[in-house]
Amino acid sequence: MPSPSDLQAKIYVAGHRGMVGSAIVRNLQAKGFSNIVTKTHAELDLTNQAAVKTFFETEKPEQVYLAAAKVGGIHANNTYPAHFIYENLMVQNNVIHQAFVNGVKRLLFLGSSCIYPKLAPQPMSEDALLTGKLESTNEPYAIAKIAGIKMCESYNRQYGQSHGVDYRSVMPTNLYGPGDNYHPENSHVIPALIRRFHEAKESKAAEVVIWGTGTPKREFLYVDDMAAASIFVMDLEKVIYDQQTEPMQSHINVGFGSDVTITELATAVAKATGYQGKISFDPIKPDGSPRKWMDSSRLNNLGWQAQTGLEEGLSKAYAEMLARV
Repeated sequence: MPSPSDLQAKIYVAGHRGMVGSAIVRNLQAKGFSNIVTKTHAELDLTNQAAVKTFFETEKPEQVYLAAAKVGGIHANNTYPAHFIYENLMVQNNVIHQAFVNGVKRLLFLGSSCIYPKLAPQPMSEDALLTGKLESTNEPYAIAKIAGIKMCESYNRQYGQSHGVDYRSVMPTNLYGPGDNYHPENSHVIPALIRRFHEAKESKAAEVVIWGTGTPKREFLYVDDMAAASIFVMDLEKVIYDQQTEPMQSHINVGFGSDVTITELATAVAKATGYQGKISFDPIKPDGSPRKWMDSSRLNNLGWQAQTGLEEGLSKAYAEMLARV
């Protein structure tokens, strides 16, 4: 546990209303941190350079968790590619640079597994970055996230010794849990399935048909585990962090450690929601990549392991969704 003085550190969590940002705030509070700074979008537009400059000059945080991002599913990424690359680059550039200008020594940037090439070997290790073409549907978003990693590394390389800058990056696998987006068009696979099975149960539908063959495999991590991993990485002593990373390959994957087929996932979601009808698949519809699985050995070697199994996590996610309805 941190010492009492550390618990008073002024910590800015950018994106505290998002799924990951809100989980980071929950986890920090549970650990006893009491000086957490948050701002809504209405209070602070992170794409506004002047506003971000004023915020950092006024608040002077000691640590920053950069969880703010414009996110969405395939439909949103395909429809608004300019929004995704512009807004994410602006947010990252403003926050990271103003953190440096205002003396922030510790910053954690949160990325995404989509930074890796579409055909990266499985499981995807950190050294797969920039070795091949990205998935075209979310390339603008992925390019922005790669730029965020490289910005953190560049500030470390230029200002690490002279200014004590220590900016780190973590790349989560597919996340789910409290605060997730259940929009019918813009949600990811788990919230989309939870919504569909819930509605099927409520309407007493005899069957739920899922796109694809059900054979692709995906890895899923409960969002509070991601938050715990983020705080774990932020708190690591620099010498320990440096032992597991390289100056120009300093990001760390955060995954559950194993994956499941879409069929297994659908069965688990049906159980969590209480749906007892038939589950079938439409093989005419696209499957997407056959497998997306993160190599989290770097993080595991540092001493961290995910704690929330899929069955437990799905039950918690469904309960939180019902509480919102």
